[in-house]
Amino acid sequence: MFRFDQLIRSSMTIREIRTQYPATAAIFEQFGFRNSCDDCSLETVVRKQGLSRADVMDALQLAISNGDANNE
Repeated sequence: MFRFDQLIRSSMTIREIRTQYPATAAIFEQFGFRNSCDDCSLETVVRKQGLSRADVMDALQLAISNGDANNE
């Protein structure tokens, strides 16, 4: 189960997400996010790339939940 205070929000910048949750790096690569997008919000990049916000958010949340499970 996700804790609300640990959820990634679409208003967060890519840099914030990468810094706070290093396990998300592979997801950003998978979806084709470039480093030049790091200061944009997740919502902006998803929209500009024509991606499904739900798909990206689900993949990111899964990555951080798996990362937490691997650290226990």
